[in-house]
Amino acid sequence: MTKMHEGQVDVSVGLVRRLLVDQLPDLADQHIVAVPSTGTVNALFRLGQEFVVRLPLLAKWSDGIEIEWEWIPRLARHVSSVRLPEPVFKGRPAHAYPFVWAVYRWIEGEPYDDGLVEDEPSAAETLAAFVTELRSFEVVAFAPKGGRRPLGDLDEGTRAAIRSGDGSIDAAAAIAVWEDALAAPTWDGDLAWIHGDLLRPNLLVNRGRLEAVIDFGGVGVGDPATDLMPAWSVFGLAGRQAFRAMLDPDDAAWSRGRGIALHQAANVIPYYARTNPGFVAISIRAIEQIIEDFAR
Repeated sequence: MTKMHEGQVDVSVGLVRRLLVDQLPDLADQHIVAVPSTGTVNALFRLGQEFVVRLPLLAKWSDGIEIEWEWIPRLARHVSSVRLPEPVFKGRPAHAYPFVWAVYRWIEGEPYDDGLVEDEPSAAETLAAFVTELRSFEVVAFAPKGGRRPLGDLDEGTRAAIRSGDGSIDAAAAIAVWEDALAAPTWDGDLAWIHGDLLRPNLLVNRGRLEAVIDFGGVGVGDPATDLMPAWSVFGLAGRQAFRAMLDPDDAAWSRGRGIALHQAANVIPYYARTNPGFVAISIRAIEQIIEDFAR
């Protein structure tokens, strides 16, 4: 596996096998195969036909498993629009692997791609229904914090990321979008539950339809505009229009959401330029959609 991060731990089929033998021996004889992915937080290994093993790659992301274990079962009782991951077993840190890891039920499907979806507006409406269901979940005092820092705090780094490109994006147009987002009123409304990472790799399509939302390691409460990201990071014009119509954000939230999506995508391009070209391609596409939307 190509290492994407400094300090990334080594993972392999052999490691997964050893962890299972020690901690979940009933499944240790199942076939194990690495799952190709543009994901950057966890390594995935399919376990037999029914399960998938997820192993965080860095210490700073290891608490994502704990968050999922705590909150996915609660959220799943309030979500009917899509399937959510089903936690099966939470593994302990071991000598060969220093973080908590987990086994989930396997969900059939492939990461979102235009060629897999029969009806983009319908997929957008399904995802908007999920966002609405998530927002309606009760905010409790012990809920984890979700989302990013205010856009103003991200200004310097985002501008640097935009300008560091190799010509793959229109930097001047992207800066104009960013400045519009910075000028939008700062969010000061009620906390709401957000997924925080609604990107193509975290949306599974099966038989032409949006089937599942995965990777809840960043779920928490924060600015609802965060979950507007798929308007640009996932969909084209038709899907974006359907997504916006369903959620009906005000102009300030739309501008903030566009800025959040731009910040996320822009930072991917220089960081993963050599180690994850698939993720970079997804991010370049997102920025093109952001610029197109802003220009309309």
